[in-house]
Amino acid sequence: MWLFGFSTTNPRGLWMLGAIVMVVAVTMVLRWVGEYMEKQAVRREHLAEMERQHRYRKKKAMMRMWSSGGGVRTYSLDELKLATRDFRIRIGVGATSYVYLAELGDGKFGAVKRVMDDRGGSRKIFLDEVSVLLRISHPNLVALLGFCFEKGEQLLLLEYVNKSLFDRMHTAAGQSAGGILSWSNRVNIALDIARALDYLHSQADPPIIHRDVKSSNVLLIDNDHAKLADFGLCKLGCDMQPPDHRRRPSTPIKGSVGYVDANYLNTGLVSPKSDVYSFGVLLLELITGLKAVQGSFTLPEWTADARGALNADDGGEALRKLLDPSLKGSADWEQVRAMVHVANLALLENYEARPEMCHVVDMIVSVFEHDESMPQPYKHV
Repeated sequence: MWLFGFSTTNPRGLWMLGAIVMVVAVTMVLRWVGEYMEKQAVRREHLAEMERQHRYRKKKAMMRMWSSGGGVRTYSLDELKLATRDFRIRIGVGATSYVYLAELGDGKFGAVKRVMDDRGGSRKIFLDEVSVLLRISHPNLVALLGFCFEKGEQLLLLEYVNKSLFDRMHTAAGQSAGGILSWSNRVNIALDIARALDYLHSQADPPIIHRDVKSSNVLLIDNDHAKLADFGLCKLGCDMQPPDHRRRPSTPIKGSVGYVDANYLNTGLVSPKSDVYSFGVLLLELITGLKAVQGSFTLPEWTADARGALNADDGGEALRKLLDPSLKGSADWEQVRAMVHVANLALLENYEARPEMCHVVDMIVSVFEHDESMPQPYKHV
């Protein structure tokens, strides 16, 4: 029998036939491998080109975001997802939101606040906060750079400030990174936040009540200067006393445990004096180095006896008990006494007797009356 010109009965012919078949098969395999490798090389080059184009578009988008000017503008969801790397680096948690680091290009950063429905956020809360932020401009308030309301997302692009007062005072990482805040640092920070609240209460039209003044919402620019953040619970104007003062308004109580005054808790009526009380708690934090809640007590309750003994014969001993031990007594004791007095006035149970924030600013400024290190208001550059 013959196959392709070779006799199948001749062993030599079979060997030659097998060799030819082997050569043809190897040739076909090598050609297939070559074509496959060529396709893979083309694919890799295509992917590399896509990556280069992606990086170029990303750089252009970031530069466009930053170069859009000092005015507030709307951003697309894609722009903010790009800036946050798809919400990769979380830097904070708010009452109704998470906060993510945003890279704006040219070494600039922002903070994207993502209001979440599953954390109690809502379209109304988001739009109310945008409305408030668009009305205000002060060096001691965190500024709004832009916002996005798209595909169910509710995003605010805010000025980025790295560290909160709470972290700096109450976490090991914050203390090891920045050391202990000095007494003068603490007075300067208190003055900045007092100025911020005075602006909200006295200069904004209508007046704005923050309703969530606390150390985690105080962001530190440096050791001496701070900004007030998180306006998600703000309220425009204040509640009027209803005819029946025993009847509580239907709006829920807002704020953080330890910082909310008894009058607001009992009546549900909020006024600028509610912020004054919260500021008094913040002032106690700065003086004592303690958190706003001490076990089952609030910080005002925890320190009530020592604060009440301020003007007694053993007032000096009371001051020593109040001052943060980490300061090791390194403070101007007359200034400590004056700051405790301010805190006492801010924490008065009768909310009408509490001072307005403009008077609080004056009282803190007077602390530096004979001190040449009087801090100047922070000016954003």
